[in-house]
Amino acid sequence: MSVDAAPVSELPDPRDFGLPVVTEDDLPDELGTLVARVHDLVDAVAHTEAGSAELAQASATVHELTERLNVKRRDIGAMLERPRSDGGADYETLTNVVSGRSNPAAPPLVLEHTDDGVRARVTLNGTYQGPPGLAHGGWVAAMLDQVLGSASAAAGMVGLTANLDVNYRNPTPLNAPLELTARVTGTERRKVFVSAEIRHNGEVTAEGTAVMVRLDVPG
Repeated sequence: MSVDAAPVSELPDPRDFGLPVVTEDDLPDELGTLVARVHDLVDAVAHTEAGSAELAQASATVHELTERLNVKRRDIGAMLERPRSDGGADYETLTNVVSGRSNPAAPPLVLEHTDDGVRARVTLNGTYQGPPGLAHGGWVAAMLDQVLGSASAAAGMVGLTANLDVNYRNPTPLNAPLELTARVTGTERRKVFVSAEIRHNGEVTAEGTAVMVRLDVPG
């Protein structure tokens, strides 16, 4: 097994796979604002103790807005193209349930490249609760899977998760800042080995390893 995690200038273009691509300029600022407000709305609905009349009125309002927004929809699989400082581009699924820019169900995960991989910061609200006051283990695993895949892609090896192992070391709290880090640890033919951790106040709450399988780029 070898280690070769140096970033490359060109990643596979989603257009080569028949996927639609939008740029950051294609996304109006108002969409970002709407996503944030709907994200807060989901948390409010999950925890509200409003009365029946108020709930009925809110339900009717949400139904009306849903009908209005459904008039024009993006294709499933749309990818967001983000320019890199070296002149290349990164791509991410626009509606990714963990990090999608247009998905209000996604945690507000802020991801960036580092010298050895990727780092992300996030604070989870009550929407992501499992045990009382703690993040659901499924969401913990999903966030690890996301940064593991992002680390592989950042090293120029875009692929899909073939195997994911998660160890839960400590409870992951809600409403507290979390840091996620991930890096490539080795390669073997099409396999890419990656590892990641979630930390709260410097203490590891969960760690994961994965095997990614590189995608074949259409010729």
